Amino acid sequence: MKKTKILAFLLAAVMLLTLCACGAQTSATQTSAPSRTEAQKEDYEVTDLLGRTVTIPTETSSYVCIGPGALRLYCYVADKTQLAGVEDVEASWGNDGRSYAMSFENMADYKVIGPGGPGNAPDAELLVSAAPDVIFTMYNSDISAVDELQNKTGIPIVALSYGDDTIFNNGIYDSLTLIGKITSHKDRASEVVNYLKNIQSDLQTRTADVTSRPTVYLGAQSSKGAHGIESTTGNYALFNSINADNVVDDAGISDYVMLDKEKLLDMDPDVIILDAGGLSIVQDDYKSNPDYYNSLSAVKNGKVYLQMPFNYYYTNIEIALADAYYIGSVLYAKQFSDVDPTAKFDEISNQLLGISTYEQISSEYYGGYQQVNLGS
Repeated sequence: MKKTKILAFLLAAVMLLTLCACGAQTSATQTSAPSRTEAQKEDYEVTDLLGRTVTIPTETSSYVCIGPGALRLYCYVADKTQLAGVEDVEASWGNDGRSYAMSFENMADYKVIGPGGPGNAPDAELLVSAAPDVIFTMYNSDISAVDELQNKTGIPIVALSYGDDTIFNNGIYDSLTLIGKITSHKDRASEVVNYLKNIQSDLQTRTADVTSRPTVYLGAQSSKGAHGIESTTGNYALFNSINADNVVDDAGISDYVMLDKEKLLDMDPDVIILDAGGLSIVQDDYKSNPDYYNSLSAVKNGKVYLQMPFNYYYTNIEIALADAYYIGSVLYAKQFSDVDPTAKFDEISNQLLGISTYEQISSEYYGGYQQVNLGS
């Protein structure tokens, strides 16, 4: 009997130890295996517009944008309250000519993260002081320079791009999508990209089957400053977007050029579009040489019109798109008869930035879209 009790006791002890071991094993297994929430907190990789692989923390809430146009792309998609700072030029230049800057209540309240502007390099010390989770950059001509800045700051840097010289391209679309992914605004990024693609399709559809196209010339194009009527370009993005017959293309010129003014007389376009940034130069030149201008058919026939400048610290996409509709209404009245260019301007800026901007932009540039009477 005594042996039986001892044996029963030993068996009970063995079972108790076995249960404890099983419990410990289950507990250890649960601790070592990450929960679904913890798994989602792992860093992830993106490929930026320079082809660099950048590791991004899953949880990010603070960002900065450096270089020409970076902040604009960010504003189309993401939340301005999550900016850790802005470049000095963004505040010191005011908001004239830059619609995205108009969407800030007071940009001067933001911490300065570097000088910004032409010819200035990023400031690693100020970027570190701002302590963003991610830096978006358009200082992206040199991969090694971007890598060096990332190493100096210890902050992930994602290069963006405006793509080629068109206003509808994958560089812009991919940049917006990347910003949306990193800032947790994927849906908004998709909305903006789809809106841009719909505009591209609309402009092409309206003009694809036009049989009679007036010839057109862009003058006074801004390029690192304001210029006169001889400043122009072949392969002009806005003309291309509406299938316009650009006399500069017809002359075999595919890039920006300061055209010989006598060559313009030979081209003699039906319509001249002047960029408002150089209008004062054209007007002054007209006073000095009215006979030259009055020899142009477009001037004689009252076919000179004003587009709003859209290049200011890179391309104001919303202004460029509105200009395309305005030029379309000038060249193809029937196809754009349902378009009020000023209302379209505000529609586009509202869609991209949440504000109406035509009134302010037009007040900065001679009252906005109009027929131009040189000499008056």
